[in-house]
Amino acid sequence: MSALTGYPRSDGRKGIRNVLVVAYLVECAHHVAREIVLRFRDREVHLIGFPGCYPNDYAQRMMRALCTHPNVGGALLLSLGCESFNNRMLREEIAATGRPVKTVTIQQVGGTRAAIAEGEAFVAEHLPALEAAERVPMDASELVVGTICGGSDGTSGITGNPAAGRAFDMLIAEGAACIFEETGELIGCEHIMAARAATPALAAELEASVAKAARYYATLGYGSFAAGNATGGLTTIEEKSMGAYAKSGASPIVGLLKPGDLPPTGGLYLLDVVPDGEVRFGFPNINDNAEIAELMACGAHINLFVTGRGSVVGSAISPVVKICANPETYRRMADDMDVDAGRILEGHAELDEVGAEIRDLVLAVAGGAKTRSEDLGHQEFILTYKTFEPIGPACLPAAE
Repeated sequence: MSALTGYPRSDGRKGIRNVLVVAYLVECAHHVAREIVLRFRDREVHLIGFPGCYPNDYAQRMMRALCTHPNVGGALLLSLGCESFNNRMLREEIAATGRPVKTVTIQQVGGTRAAIAEGEAFVAEHLPALEAAERVPMDASELVVGTICGGSDGTSGITGNPAAGRAFDMLIAEGAACIFEETGELIGCEHIMAARAATPALAAELEASVAKAARYYATLGYGSFAAGNATGGLTTIEEKSMGAYAKSGASPIVGLLKPGDLPPTGGLYLLDVVPDGEVRFGFPNINDNAEIAELMACGAHINLFVTGRGSVVGSAISPVVKICANPETYRRMADDMDVDAGRILEGHAELDEVGAEIRDLVLAVAGGAKTRSEDLGHQEFILTYKTFEPIGPACLPAAE
């Protein structure tokens, strides 16, 4: 058993943070929600939301998963009053978990100032209890850890990503569930992944998810390859894919998830983030925080973020551990980085050594230590339109 502790939830999971989320359910309520959060900016009150005015099953599922995330202890919902989001269903789903929840409808309470006052009163009433809540024993096997890379360059696949993969292997050996993504950045690696699948049926699902991503990007006319990647020394999507794939480590792949699916056991999972069906909503993930939100919707307590060029973002709800792959970037931006994986490139550290450092940091953060992005107040969040079909039984053989 580890010495970890966490906040118990009614579904049996435990959280490593006890955040009160303020969630806007349409862009028209964003300002009111942000003003409420700003009044508690030095406390665990985080802003999330969905900007769309029209209904979307994916967004509804994401908001339910995020508002009942194990790191969340309560929720304030901000509605304008005429949007299509089903705020009543969301409120009832949150209430059913025992978390405090309230919906403030701006049109009903009298406008901006009245809504801010009512929302602020709710947060002020419930936040002290969340802050005083007692933690209970928690094991490393109860952790869910995600990984993502952004602002990648030619060093990412040499140092930071494989170091994150080594950390994944160590955490999985302790029973944790670890999730890597994104299928659009794994084009060319599908056969390698399939060879690691727990079952032949899962192998076929892994290959199909990457083929879907390739078709999606072909329809859009561009792939998951930014100008900054090229400036940083990456040359092709295949080269970027191999570097991104290194984040997965060497453990067997035991499942394929879609946003909002929870891993049923420990082990390594691939998260399919490319929508199903015809291309309808543009680029699948318009920035890294869209992917972090989907990892969190799958229960990720912590997300490992590997960057070569130097990303500064953090996230609402779940802490982000920033792993810098490039030693020159680390020297320029050390205040934003948690781990200097660039030491590997300069011969100052071994891959296993940095992997162990990341693993130890994950457990420290799970125990309450703050990451650099948390210290700096980063709470970025974004949610857009998508559409997904449910996964089939072949995707989760461990659940059978």
